[in-house]
Amino acid sequence: MRITLKLFATFRNGRFKVAEQELPDGTEVRAVVLSLGLTEEEIGIVMLNGRHGELDSKLADQDTLSLFPLVGGG
Repeated sequence: MRITLKLFATFRNGRFKVAEQELPDGTEVRAVVLSLGLTEEEIGIVMLNGRHGELDSKLADQDTLSLFPLVGGG
């Protein structure tokens, strides 16, 4: 299956803004996160096709996955 992966804020550093990825059917969001060298704890928001998603959400062909980091500050 093919998905569109969008990264935001610091996740773009040394990576990309938008990329097409070919993945096995039934891949979970968590596997994509780990393949990017990120940890689950770094993920602030998961959006799947413009709606809230979870790390254990299963991806489908033509999905758009957007990953946002946690926001910190004082």
